[in-house]
Amino acid sequence: MKIIIIGNGKVGYSLAENLSAEDNDITVIDNDAEALRRAAEDLDVMCIKGNGVSTSVLMLAGVKNADVVIATTNSDELNMVCCMTAKKLGATHTIARIRDPEYASELSQLMADLALDLVINPEQAVASEIVRLLEFPPAIDIEIFANGRVIMVEMKVAENLSIAGKALKDIAQAGSSSVLIGAVVRGEEVVIPRGNFVIEEGDIVYVVGRPSRVYDFSRKIGVHVQKIKNVMILGGGRVGYYLAKTLSEMDIKVKIIEQNRARCEHLTELLPRALIIHGDGTDEKLLLSENIEDMASFISVTGHDEDNVISALLAKQYGVSKAIAKINRGAYFSVIKNMAIDNVVSPKLITSNHILRYIRGLKNAEGNPVKTLYRLVGGRVEAVEFDADRTFRLLDRPLKDLPIAGGILIAAIVRNNEIIIPRGNDVIRQGDSVILITKDRPLTDLNDILLAKSGLE
Repeated sequence: MKIIIIGNGKVGYSLAENLSAEDNDITVIDNDAEALRRAAEDLDVMCIKGNGVSTSVLMLAGVKNADVVIATTNSDELNMVCCMTAKKLGATHTIARIRDPEYASELSQLMADLALDLVINPEQAVASEIVRLLEFPPAIDIEIFANGRVIMVEMKVAENLSIAGKALKDIAQAGSSSVLIGAVVRGEEVVIPRGNFVIEEGDIVYVVGRPSRVYDFSRKIGVHVQKIKNVMILGGGRVGYYLAKTLSEMDIKVKIIEQNRARCEHLTELLPRALIIHGDGTDEKLLLSENIEDMASFISVTGHDEDNVISALLAKQYGVSKAIAKINRGAYFSVIKNMAIDNVVSPKLITSNHILRYIRGLKNAEGNPVKTLYRLVGGRVEAVEFDADRTFRLLDRPLKDLPIAGGILIAAIVRNNEIIIPRGNDVIRQGDSVILITKDRPLTDLNDILLAKSGLE
């Protein structure tokens, strides 16, 4: 596909990196020569210096033949105008990053008025992800499929968990067949496990199933689940606002620490049910004076990665059971995973996942399109949801007879309100939602799971 990306900041660069790796024709437009130099040196993309609103610049980039134009500059208004101009010049699809909370309630109207095909709000998406993590505190991460009917929970296997030292087939026989462990990370190794695989202490496991079954499984193996009743948020920016608003509506007590006095006054008006504190959240004395040791969760979402990490570590030191930090720099992830912080969220990665899912769906609009896509373990593993339609070549055949390529696991089949953790005799029927876990194999169609030369038609 021919894709034009306007704005080569963190999100733009990440998109260019991932989309070019999937054999798309990428052109990047930016006014910053240094940002373009980095993209030109590191990525297989074409770079154009200029303003993405300019008709001449867009024409130079080939907008008439563009399948998708993605505007990810720091200005919501600029992104809207770029997309509107690109559409008028012939671009087939447009995607805009729009972040201002004032636009949040008007997105559907904006999309209609500006002919936008997709709008992504990274801060709102991050807040939603944090809320999911607070609903099940033991999770490192939670991904949602089939409109919430299936979840995948990432958890670390502690010494006290009953699954440590057991093979997957024995775990299933012990009454846990209603969930599936779809992937395991052990050190630097990533495994799509089979029945004889033995879970070890320290493994990161990805458990798939209906939410109630996953939670029951977690309690059964010894995971302690305690409801979050109060939260301290460091940072009153967009993420902090969206998060506090949602948590307050869930009757969770919220306390926000924000360094900017004017922003504190504004938040007081916007969030009457939250307590707004003016101060430096990395100041240990302030945290103690605000009774951090009594908090069930601490969430640091300032614009500074270092402050977020330090304050989250301080919170863990004072006994907070759930500490979450927002991180933008991918280089920090490998370091932070060895620290005491419970969860790390990245607006850049969340935004990339949303847009990659949309692009893959466009690539296969005539077949079995991607419904949901999550990239895990630094992109080495993907969890993908497809709808099975009549173009899937092997409908109604037992899974045990399907020539499925290596590195692919069928994790769940959703049929109406039935959630099937598949076994060999189960089949994929037309209309099913199929959830797959793949290792090093990007998928754009459900038929991609089959061996290229299977002899079956």
